[in-house]
Amino acid sequence: MKIAVAGSTGLIGSQVTALAREAGHEVVGIARQTGFDLLAPVGLTDALVGVEALIDVTQSPSLDEAEATEFFETVAANLGTAATKAGVRRTVVLSIVGADKSPDYGYYVAKVAQEEAVRRSAPGPVVLRATQFHEFAGQMLEWNRDGAVTRIIDVPTQPVASAEIARLLVDLATAETAVDTDLAGPQQEGLVDQVRRLVELRGDDLRVEAVAAPASMAGGSMLPGPDAVIRGPRWDEWVAAQQS
Repeated sequence: MKIAVAGSTGLIGSQVTALAREAGHEVVGIARQTGFDLLAPVGLTDALVGVEALIDVTQSPSLDEAEATEFFETVAANLGTAATKAGVRRTVVLSIVGADKSPDYGYYVAKVAQEEAVRRSAPGPVVLRATQFHEFAGQMLEWNRDGAVTRIIDVPTQPVASAEIARLLVDLATAETAVDTDLAGPQQEGLVDQVRRLVELRGDDLRVEAVAAPASMAGGSMLPGPDAVIRGPRWDEWVAAQQS
C-alpha cells in the first residue's frame, strides 16, 4: 500500500514512517523538510497520486488558540482537498483524548477545530485520540524550567508510549475498515509526580512546583474513557528502559 504521512519528520511521524516501511508499504513523507509547505497547497495533489491512505500528525508551531486553530484548519483543508482530488480513500488524523472536554484550554479547542475540519474536507476521515506521550513529562520539565525551578500543572494523566500511537495509526490507515478510536497507556499518573520522579532519576538540582491547571484538566479531562484502547508499557517501565 502507498501511504502518505503529513508531519513525517516529527516524533510521531518519523516512527509512523519507519513502521510503515518496515511493513512493506511505500511512504510519501510530507513536511517542510521534504519540500512541502502545508499552509500553501502547491504540489500536494501530485504528491498524493496513488496514495491510498493519508496519516496526518502535523503539529501547530503555536499553542495560542487562534493561531493553532488557523494552522490546523488551513492544513486540514489543503490536505483534504488534495487527497480528494488524488483519490485517497482514507485519512487518519492524530488528536488528543479529552480535547472536546477542555473548552478552557485554547490548544485543545484548536484540536477540536482540526478534527471538525478533517471531517469536512478529508476523504474517509478517522480520528485517533491519544493521551499524552510518555515523553510529555520530560518535555514539560524543560518547557517550564526557570533557573532551578520548573512549574508543572497539577493534572492526572494516563500516558502512552509514542511507539504505540505510531503503531495504531498505521493499523487504522491500512485496515479494511476503521473507526474513530481513543488510545491510552495502562496506568494513571499525576504529572507533577512524574516530573519529580524524573528529576530524581536524572539527579538534577531542580525544584518542581505544582501550579494550577485549567479546571477541566485538573478535573480529569485528560483521562481516557472506558472504551479506550489500552496499550504499551507503564510510564515507569518506559523511563527505566530509557535510562538503561
